[in-house]
Amino acid sequence: MSDYEVVEIGAPERWHEYVGGFRPETTWAGRHVVDHDLQMQYIGMTANALQPGDSVSYWHRHSRIEELYVFLHGRGQMGLDDDVVDVGPGSVVRVGQGVWRTWRARPDSAEELRWLCIRSGGGELPHLPDDSERAVDRPLPW
Repeated sequence: MSDYEVVEIGAPERWHEYVGGFRPETTWAGRHVVDHDLQMQYIGMTANALQPGDSVSYWHRHSRIEELYVFLHGRGQMGLDDDVVDVGPGSVVRVGQGVWRTWRARPDSAEELRWLCIRSGGGELPHLPDDSERAVDRPLPW
């Protein structure tokens, strides 16, 4: 049996219908903790959506986890320690351990702010994925 799973998280325009979080105080509408639906070991991911003008009501930081925010839609801002960074489609923000973070959808955004947050807390990744193996003689399935 192969070690993979597939889950459908729905179209991005429906992400705001989810209500999710890790604890009651970090649960909000527009958050889907995808790694709760899968058997993930080394990475985690949430799919997120905020209406224009909405913000998360807390700051947080991690001591071991690194996060990567990939913004897909709308306009927003992230608070990162003492800085405020504008984000929108195509913005990718890496946040290291110990950095305080929060975010909001700009009130003047014409659309929901939608993003993926990818978390990892394992060991350092090699510069090259040197654990891969190619099967150049294996025929493609299509």
